[in-house]
Amino acid sequence: MIEERYKEGLSFGLGLVRKLFEGQSAFQKVEVFESTHHGRVLLNDGCFMLSERDERIYHEMMVHVPLNVHPYPRRVLIIGGGDGGTAREVLRHESVERCVMVEIDAMVVDACRKFIPQTAGQLGDARMDLRIEDGVRFMKTSDERFDVILIDSTDPNGAATPLFGRDFYKDVAAHLAPEGIVIAQGESVFYEQETQVSLLTLASELFPCTGMFNFTNMTYPGGLWSFLWASRGPHPLRDLRPHRLETFYYNEDVHRAAFQLPEFQRQSLKPWTTI
Repeated sequence: MIEERYKEGLSFGLGLVRKLFEGQSAFQKVEVFESTHHGRVLLNDGCFMLSERDERIYHEMMVHVPLNVHPYPRRVLIIGGGDGGTAREVLRHESVERCVMVEIDAMVVDACRKFIPQTAGQLGDARMDLRIEDGVRFMKTSDERFDVILIDSTDPNGAATPLFGRDFYKDVAAHLAPEGIVIAQGESVFYEQETQVSLLTLASELFPCTGMFNFTNMTYPGGLWSFLWASRGPHPLRDLRPHRLETFYYNEDVHRAAFQLPEFQRQSLKPWTTI
């Protein structure tokens, strides 16, 4: 059994076929397994990052929601995203001329390139600029501006903790082009309400258009998770353009429905939501 112990008394598991990889980087333990029902799965520090069966849900919703709203997304920055799935979906958009991906842990990239090419197979694209470095430091030192910034982070623990902080989001805002959009991994609807409130609160201080949108994912605890939306102007419902790519989960109806939050979540986030 492959088991993630999410919180005390709360765990999720998949049947194990075999272990394909295990390594300890400077940042985390990285593992790849073959599972019984979800194909190959990636775990960082014992937490499920993706499975072959449902990874397209997360990656399509992170990417196509903003890129189908921005009027002409040419330059995209990904912070994190070492499995490559977010970059894969970004590069499907013909308007994208440059995609910079800043991932702190080379072991994650290498493991996915070897064992999960379903997500990492596009990292050699000519439009890709893959950098193995700290995303927080990159934001402090780079002077490049981007149309869309995607913060594809793990949970707010260890090396990912600063990616949920006010200083980091100030740097994100400084690197965003005039019509820019920011999307960030927004944690569990049911188990991380305080984190969602904190994240949306600091985003609302920096961006005029803010809110959360939801997606379902079988291998994330609770099943219902969120992304943060923050933009300098583009509205995710009013400015939606037709979607022309073939997808597994995302479509225009799902896009619109994702912003219709459950009432308990709507009420908890209402003071900082402008969508």
